[in-house]
Amino acid sequence: MDPAPAGASGRLRALPTRLIGRVAIIANRCTEKALEPTGSRRYHYALLATLDEHGPLSQAEVGRRTGIDRSDVVAAVNDLADRGLLVRAPDPADRRRNTLTLTPAGRDHLADLDTRLEAAQRELLLGFSTAERANFVLLLNRVLEQHAPQ
Repeated sequence: MDPAPAGASGRLRALPTRLIGRVAIIANRCTEKALEPTGSRRYHYALLATLDEHGPLSQAEVGRRTGIDRSDVVAAVNDLADRGLLVRAPDPADRRRNTLTLTPAGRDHLADLDTRLEAAQRELLLGFSTAERANFVLLLNRVLEQHAPQ
């Protein structure tokens, strides 16, 4: 995909919805390329990072905090558990609920993913100063906050 096709309409270049969509495609490619050698995907990273920041959580709570659909959470959790990156165990307070806990191997894997994703951010925002990058992130978060469910 050519990010700025020759002769592109000025109208198209002025539509944030179109620009964000095109940037999202490029961002996803950068992320996938960075994560590919690890066997992990974006959902894996989101689950591991959430557990690292918040400690053990129920599987349902991890899904809510990451915004990942329940069936996708199950598939990612199964993969991460099979790889020894997290432990899934019945919650002692409610045996119907699973609690997820990050393992030491999961923390090490997350550190590797963090490094790889930082490189992907630099690739995506090539030519941005540190201040421009921080402002871009701030603006993206503002858009998301304005559209967050109430």
